[in-house]
Amino acid sequence: MRRAGTALNDAFRLLQAPPTPADEPPRPARRLRTDHESVEEDLLKLVLTVVELLRQLIERQALRRVDAGDLTDDQEEELGATLMALHDALSDLCAEHGYTLQDLNLDLGPLGPLLPRED
Repeated sequence: MRRAGTALNDAFRLLQAPPTPADEPPRPARRLRTDHESVEEDLLKLVLTVVELLRQLIERQALRRVDAGDLTDDQEEELGATLMALHDALSDLCAEHGYTLQDLNLDLGPLGPLLPRED
């Protein structure tokens, strides 16, 4: 988990966005309702899902920045290596707990899946 956290932190550091004003005030989070016996597994799966969502968002932002020419060659190399390390760390964590990356894709009903399909 530490390896994934370090890689995620590195990716955020490399892709710092300019500050933007908040469009709407924060709202209180909804409570999760889970079965008492499975709370740890549900929480772990939720955390892994959020990390995967962030990894995919960072990856897309990185591709936009590369296409726009905003990064130097060294930054592109470092970012690519960091994103690969994060993907590997997340895959290892999933395997360690009996999940696949596809298991993390929550079905949001009529909205469709949470995570876009990886091609």
